[in-house]
Amino acid sequence: MSTRPVFVVAGVGNGTGTGAATARLLAQKGYRIALVARNPDNLNRLAKEIVEAGGEAAAFPVQDYSYNATLSVFDTISAYKWPSAEPSEVRVALWNAGVQEVWKPFLEVSQEDIENTLQFNVAAAFGFARGAILAFKKNGLDERGARGTLLFTGATASIRGNVRTSGIAAVKFGIRALSQSLAKEFGKENIHVAHAIIDGIISTGPSDVRLDTKSIAKNYLYLVEQDRSAWTWELDLRPAHEKW
Repeated sequence: MSTRPVFVVAGVGNGTGTGAATARLLAQKGYRIALVARNPDNLNRLAKEIVEAGGEAAAFPVQDYSYNATLSVFDTISAYKWPSAEPSEVRVALWNAGVQEVWKPFLEVSQEDIENTLQFNVAAAFGFARGAILAFKKNGLDERGARGTLLFTGATASIRGNVRTSGIAAVKFGIRALSQSLAKEFGKENIHVAHAIIDGIISTGPSDVRLDTKSIAKNYLYLVEQDRSAWTWELDLRPAHEKW
């Protein structure tokens, strides 16, 4: 019996953004979709949509974005009984969450702001990455020589600070540094880690000045399908008429 790959995505919002678009695309490619977020209604709505389109998807709500929650959700996903009979293995994971982001002048950033944004973004990303990598290490090599692919959604603030962005740039820099460190450490174990800088405003339709979610999803699929002889660590995605 063949084994079905699972795509785990943390951060799907209301179902119109990058995480949801990537989930829909990978469902079309035969992946089972494990949806992780805090809002169960949004998760269940997207899961139902994917199932009605002929895919397999399930909602795995977390109470909060914390290290323990984003780590332990992988155990829940591993224990889940999918409707079809084939066994599963986690092959792709996307950290797409962006919560409690702080957009304030520096002198207005409080200790509580700092603690919350570090907890919900950086610490939670560490937990998610640990869960994904432990899952990947159980896998054999696929036809492209990989055990799994871990993706991180970044932003302009991942590489450039600006006015009012000290709070968000600090965590986005942190996630970028995490992804680069993991790429170096676990590439030797045939685990692909990649970071995408989303440099512009995201929309749900094509535009010269806005990034289309479906196009971002296609770039994520491109990363997933690379063979290990030439893995990309970082992509910088921007619309043709980028103004950022």
